Order: sequence, then C-alpha cells, then structure tokens
Amino acid sequence: MRQITYCSNIHAGEAWADVLKNLNAHLLDVKNNFCPNAAFPLGLRISHQAAQELDAQAITEFKSWCNTHNCYLLTINGFPYGAFHGQPIKAAVYEPDWRTAERVSYTKRLADIAVALMTTPTDLSISTVPVAFKPGFSATDWPSVRQNFIEVLTHLQLIYQHTGIKVRLAIEPEPYCVLETTAETIDFFARMNFPEALRDYLGICFDCCHQAVEFEDPQECLAQLQAAQIKLVKVQVSSALRATGEEIPQLMAFNEPHYLHQVVAKPAGNLPLAHFPDLPEFHAALAAGAQYTECRAHFHVPIFLDHLGYCGTTRFFLEACLPLLDANIPLEVETYSFNSLPPPLRTDSISASITRELCWLRDFVNP
Repeated sequence: MRQITYCSNIHAGEAWADVLKNLNAHLLDVKNNFCPNAAFPLGLRISHQAAQELDAQAITEFKSWCNTHNCYLLTINGFPYGAFHGQPIKAAVYEPDWRTAERVSYTKRLADIAVALMTTPTDLSISTVPVAFKPGFSATDWPSVRQNFIEVLTHLQLIYQHTGIKVRLAIEPEPYCVLETTAETIDFFARMNFPEALRDYLGICFDCCHQAVEFEDPQECLAQLQAAQIKLVKVQVSSALRATGEEIPQLMAFNEPHYLHQVVAKPAGNLPLAHFPDLPEFHAALAAGAQYTECRAHFHVPIFLDHLGYCGTTRFFLEACLPLLDANIPLEVETYSFNSLPPPLRTDSISASITRELCWLRDFVNP
C-alpha cells in the first residue's frame, strides 16, 4: 500500500505548539475525509525553533496523540530552518545552508527527534536544502559542504547502529540552487564520493514541481538517477505554473512578496533555456523585449488542476512521472503556497483543498 501524505509546511507557525495546533485544526479533518479507518502517515515541517522546544514530555504527548488518532511519523521537512509564513522569505529560505555548522546541528537534531517521535516501524526521512542558493556559492565551498554532509550521515549511521531505525537525508533539488537539474545532482554525488558505508543514508527528495520547471523529462531523469544509483527517498507531488503564448504575461498575477518564484523560459528556436531568480526579473526581461514560447514558474499550485484560468500547470509532469515510481516510495503533496494564490483560486478551505489533492493522487496511483 502506497504511503501518501501531505507536508505540514502549508500551515503557519514556527513553535512546537503551532505544530500540534495545526494537527488538531487541519490534519484530523483531512484524515477524517481521506482515510478515516486507516493509519495516516505524517509529513511534519519542524522548524529550528520547534526542534529546540521539543522535550521528553512533548515527545510523550505526541506519541500518545498519534496512537489516539491512528497517525504515525513518516517524514520531516527540514528544509526551511526559520520563519516560513507571514513575512518575506525569498532566498533566505535556504539559510543556513550546507556550508554552515547551524545546518549540521539542526539536521542532526531532527534525526534524533524523528526517532523519538516514531510510533510505527518504518524508514524515516528528512528533506533538506539543495546545498545552497546558487548566487554566491563557489568551488572553494565544496570541501566544507562535504565535511558537513559526512558529519550528518555519520550521525544517521550511528542512530541505525544503536536503534535499528534508518533515517535517510533527502536533498531536494530546486531551481536557481547549487543543485537544480538532474545532471547537477548526479555530478554532486560523484563529486562528494561519500564513503561507501554512508551512502545508504543519503538520497534525494524528488520534487515534481521543481523538475518540471527545469523542463526535464520524467522518464529520462528518473532513469539517469537510477543509473547513477541515487535513491529516491521520497517524492513531493506538486505542480508548477506553465504558460505559453498569450498566457505568458499572466504569470505576473502570481507575483507575491513571500516566496521565491524562479522562472525558466524557453526562447524560440534552439537557444538555451533562460533562468530567472524570481518573477520580477522575468517581467523585466519581457519588458525589455525578450520573447519566449513557453515559461514555467516555481509556484506550488493544487495538483488536481491542469489549468488555472490565468495559465496552465505542469500536472502533465505528474501524470507522466507517477506511474514510473516504485510503489514503496513515499508520496508527499506539498502545496505550501495555498495562501499566496490569487484570491479566485482560494475558494476551498485549506483542509478541503488538501483533501482534494490527496484524493486525486490516491485515485491516480490506484485506479
């Protein structure tokens, strides 16, 4: 049976109390409508603040909550370290990155928390930033990045040796980051050449939105990852914006101040793809006369929609990708930007929209 969940980073709040509040206010409603009689796997976003607040009593109370409501921890989103809602985040979402000791200690803490919170025997995972935001990163940063990853992977190995519980770190490639394309991801694993004993503790979080923005072909990139023996730890089932022709200017309807909305645009002919860090830079290129036949933007939109009225989505990428995945790979819906959608697209409640996404996904993978 496929493990299907959604990432709780859609809900605002940085404190551990906020995590519990959102579980009670939203997740129980989602579970009741999606799988009332079955166990529900949890995809928790745990910030640095929440990780620091978790103590023995909070852990005991959470495990009791899981047993009461037939839920269990499956994966942790360890990507955003600090505030994620209610203020401009943009490129700060990648900080601290894998050049820093802060990212190392936070990730190790999340691994310890994952083991402490689990109530059902299963492999666990933690998704993380794709090394760093690309601007400002240099070749001289690689040695510290490698050492920091080795420290975390060694910690995961020790956890397994002491508990028998396997926690895997899942790097999440993303546009305009050090790792954005499949080719860059494969090159990273080859460059790092991690010790053989540590390699089973590292893989990728394959975000369908991100790779669709890169104009990648699902069959090709999954085959390349398999050939490189890179493990898909989990797949985030998400859709991006896709605009062609007269729809292209409509992408600016999704410009908002909180998140980074990277754009990849295809010029006419065989010219290379154009990359922009956010929608305003893309808009400036259009204003200067640049012309493109198709543009895709990093904005997570509900996966059950193939068109938004303003423009299309990359749901076609999901429809091509999902049948290619092994049934044992966890699937996590991650439409965290629900509250940043243009108002006409927010007609459902958050809980109703999440439920609808989960049902679409379940029905698609289990026809």
